[in-house]
Amino acid sequence: MPRIAGVDVPDKKKILYALQYLHGIGPKFAADILAEANIEPDTKANELTEQQIAQLNGVIDSGYLVEGALRRQVQQNIQRLRDIRSYRGDRHRNGLPTRGQRTRCNARTRKGKKKTVAGKKGVKG
Repeated sequence: MPRIAGVDVPDKKKILYALQYLHGIGPKFAADILAEANIEPDTKANELTEQQIAQLNGVIDSGYLVEGALRRQVQQNIQRLRDIRSYRGDRHRNGLPTRGQRTRCNARTRKGKKKTVAGKKGVKG
């Protein structure tokens, strides 16, 4: 398994798809990186030479925010929103959706497992 930007990527896949296993690299960035490094997108990851892997690492390190640095930046952005007490920061703090989605139904991904609240008993009569 070749290590690119500190992450083991699958070696049996084409390098275009293997690069997308890095956090922060999608289809467009993967294609851009390969074009900049002059590597054929159809090449399998295990067929890359050491020089090509070094070239990929150089391109990624010089121009792209990936893995730990990207995760850290996202967390800092969320923390900044919390610190300035913005509406979005309060939504992050309460574990609710931050982009205007409704919460009356759905929103289970953000709210977590259902917490059943005891309701009014049925009226007998």
